[in-house]
Amino acid sequence: MNAYMQAALRVLFVLVALLSIATPAYAYLDPGTGSMILSAVIGVAAAVGLALKMFWYRVLSVFRGGRREPRPGPEGRPTADQ
Repeated sequence: MNAYMQAALRVLFVLVALLSIATPAYAYLDPGTGSMILSAVIGVAAAVGLALKMFWYRVLSVFRGGRREPRPGPEGRPTADQ
């Protein structure tokens, strides 16, 4: 291992050692706070999922050639399902 890797491992070891020290928090989290945090996490996950879905459809539309024009129905007007 070179000197850079050894220094990085030392820094990582010290960081893990410092983060593993537990101190008393002297705090109270009631059940309402827990449900608020849970609903916020679910909301963020839903927003990220929707953003990824919209991004994915834009990527697919680039490869498919953009939007397609609706085909006319039997009366010459575009049908509702297109």
